[in-house]
Amino acid sequence: MNLYVMRHGQTNWNVLGKVQGCTDVELNEIGIEQAQKAKDEFNQCDIDIIFSSPLKRAKKTAEIVNQDKKVPVICDARLREREFGELEGKNPESCQPKFQDAWNYSLNVKTDNVEPVVECCKRVSEFLDEVKENYQDKNVLLVTHGGTAQAIQAYFTGIEEDGQVPRTGIANCEIRKYELNEIFN
Repeated sequence: MNLYVMRHGQTNWNVLGKVQGCTDVELNEIGIEQAQKAKDEFNQCDIDIIFSSPLKRAKKTAEIVNQDKKVPVICDARLREREFGELEGKNPESCQPKFQDAWNYSLNVKTDNVEPVVECCKRVSEFLDEVKENYQDKNVLLVTHGGTAQAIQAYFTGIEEDGQVPRTGIANCEIRKYELNEIFN
């Protein structure tokens, strides 16, 4: 089983460096172009099913990359971006150290209506466990968000020694591949 993870295309909030969280921001023109370019890469992958975050920026990205293949697309709320509460719409640097601490699994900060990182990782882990269970013989694409991609990375590599959820640095419309075959042997 191959699991492909794609971050949504660019939004105006990405350009402005704002924390998006669950604010339902649309793709901008560049984001649409990025998704169209990613479609070419996606067409080279043998994908059986797509799961997408229900947020507009991810759903639209999934629709664009799936235009040629037309595989089933299922929206799943567990792939939504992490809720950043009162930090949404702000620049991460303007809300330090809160933003940095919000990614520390050991601290599990519960402030400013931010979804605790342990809860975020738990919902993503439960989703991935379900995918492993139900789609063992399939190749799956997840269209999601930067923060959710971090939780996915933590699922595969664990939490860093300092308690931080590993940063992925996944770019808009970048596709990462994870192989899950060894889990079933």
